[in-house]
Amino acid sequence: MILKKLAAVSLSALMVFSTLTGCGGDKGDSEKIPEVGNLKYESTTELQYATQFAIYNYEGGYKYIEIVDGDKILVVPEGAETPEGLEEDVIVVNQPLENVYMAATSAMSLVNAAGAIDQVKFSSLEADDWYVEEAARAMNEGRIRFAGKYNTPDYEMLVGEDCDLAIESTMILHNPEVKEKLEDLGIKVMTERSSYESHPLGRTEWMKLYGALFGKEEEANKAYSEQVSIMDELDGLENTGKTVTFFYINSAGGVVTRKSNDYVATMIEIAGGKYIFENLGDEDSRNSTVNMQMEEFYASAKDADFIFYNSSIVSGVETIDQLIDQNSVLADFKAVKEGNVWCTGKNVYQETDKLGSVIRDMNEIITNGDECPETLDFFFKVK
Repeated sequence: MILKKLAAVSLSALMVFSTLTGCGGDKGDSEKIPEVGNLKYESTTELQYATQFAIYNYEGGYKYIEIVDGDKILVVPEGAETPEGLEEDVIVVNQPLENVYMAATSAMSLVNAAGAIDQVKFSSLEADDWYVEEAARAMNEGRIRFAGKYNTPDYEMLVGEDCDLAIESTMILHNPEVKEKLEDLGIKVMTERSSYESHPLGRTEWMKLYGALFGKEEEANKAYSEQVSIMDELDGLENTGKTVTFFYINSAGGVVTRKSNDYVATMIEIAGGKYIFENLGDEDSRNSTVNMQMEEFYASAKDADFIFYNSSIVSGVETIDQLIDQNSVLADFKAVKEGNVWCTGKNVYQETDKLGSVIRDMNEIITNGDECPETLDFFFKVK
């Protein structure tokens, strides 16, 4: 079964990750358990698909989070003391968090799913740029304020209003001076790496990290379980063999698609389809997208049974004519001729807490075609 095979691969990756980084291991193997000051280890949070972080639980409610190739974070429960003997690079976060600056766009839905959006007070997006309804509503009501883009934050606002943590995406790595200035001003910075997860539910499972960070483990586990249940519904699904291409056309007229080992390709596979590209992109590269000239794309993707046009980055297309206006060559694609063109909603990129639901929409399209509704939760048909 496709899902079980993917789960086995994910589990194997987690075991390798644990061995190499020291983020795994059980209680009996002390060499693999981080020594965190004088705290007493109790357990390690179980992860099903995520491989890019680990959560260790210590006596007294302390949580120690390790992100692969990234931050080490000690979460100190409300009213507790910071233990002595911590390594210098450990970020100490004291609960309750109340004034978080959310600069990692895709993390907002995960924090919201964990029931902690009220603890976010600053955003790197304006209200109109949010497709997470709760975030847009909170900004329109003044509960979350715009505090500048991730690379040009409003330092005065963040310092003056006691920002206690900035959650950044890996985009901040291109602007290290911003991270350094935030830290110099006394603002703690966490760089989240959910985008490095290869399995879609690995990304969704990052809500467990936010559950631990914000003291919302129960809510996070419940929300995650709901997405796993959707995946379970697709377990044992026979693959249709129908091919899918997923792309958008950038302002220069080039095609931007996904690597063959990307999480989008995995979602298509779980949904019962087959990603049209079998060996596209450098497997070792962190980049998830591949830029192609239309001639090359046409040669490889013209016979795909379905087109999923990605409007999460650029403007969507509502009609076949609008799609063809992007490039007339698209008129010769099989999916265009047969009317099997679907466009993603703007919410696909931001709502990483619902990737199980995205897969269900993909399955509905691939298996039912013209018989499925023309508007789904995350896709709509291009007429």
